[in-house]
Amino acid sequence: MSTPDAPRPPGMLHVRFRATDGTPVSAGQFEQLLRLLAQFTPVIEALPPDAALADVRGALRYFDRDAAGIAELIRLRALVWHGVRCTIGIAANPLLARMAAQGAAPGEIRTVPDEPGAVTAFLDRRPASALHGVGPATARTLSAYGLDSVGRIAAAPPATLQRILGAKTGRVVHERARGIDPTPVVPNAAARSTGAEHRFAHDELDPARRRRALLSLADDLGARLRGSGQVARALTLTVRYADRSTTTRTRRLDGPTAHGPALTEAAYALHAALGLQRARVRSVALRAEDLCRAELAARQLSFDPSDDKAHRIEAAVDRARARFGADAVHPAATLHRGTPRAQS
Repeated sequence: MSTPDAPRPPGMLHVRFRATDGTPVSAGQFEQLLRLLAQFTPVIEALPPDAALADVRGALRYFDRDAAGIAELIRLRALVWHGVRCTIGIAANPLLARMAAQGAAPGEIRTVPDEPGAVTAFLDRRPASALHGVGPATARTLSAYGLDSVGRIAAAPPATLQRILGAKTGRVVHERARGIDPTPVVPNAAARSTGAEHRFAHDELDPARRRRALLSLADDLGARLRGSGQVARALTLTVRYADRSTTTRTRRLDGPTAHGPALTEAAYALHAALGLQRARVRSVALRAEDLCRAELAARQLSFDPSDDKAHRIEAAVDRARARFGADAVHPAATLHRGTPRAQS
């Protein structure tokens, strides 16, 4: 029988899904895979478009297996039932599980033991950008002070990091560099969000082209939301880089909306805040979060004639698309773009 001071066995799974041929899973497959995870635990946080967090600590005794054993069952069932390959990271918290999955080979299950020495060895030589929440701009700031690895960040005095990054960010980065992440897995429903992704033909360095892709995605999201009678309260941007790492940021909207210009403005703000500069971007994805029915959402009245005109134009565009097809009308700035890959 374990003592109160005994460490709890790792029970946090970060699962990434990929088709056996290496292509992304579809929106329908993603929902099916979330239902597969629900066979093992109800504590599942969907991370669209292709990942999820699952807390299986409550299932260990029921299945009479450790987390690695449950992960193996998930991997086999996903492969046999859905033709999907799972890469799974296992650790004591979401941060370490996510990093374990990112460093694993496709289809591999990798575990970070819940022991201080093992956690330190796992993190020590990784670059600062490997920490979830440390984007390219923050990583460059840390590197300018010689803090270019997780081990060096962990060894730095917390007060130093707070002076460099600010009080809150400095404290969070120092904790994460030591493998501390108290963030719980928050169960959510995939149906409460909808998203779209644009994959560039080549790793994209031009911020103007990334903005055009975001404009197209925001326009597509807005049209789909209006078509389904929904509005979004938040918008999430996910940027995937050439090295397969990702950065995800979420912004609460000023009010529930399906208005394309409002979604575009939020997307541009999220992109600008990342300070990517010369980052090699493989894809960008937008996800409208915390959806609700449009008729149930309060709308802030505006006496700005230009705002009213923009909504009338948008309604006319929706009617044209309904009559002539979704590709009938697009924002002029998106000409000569690739077609976004939509996911719901």
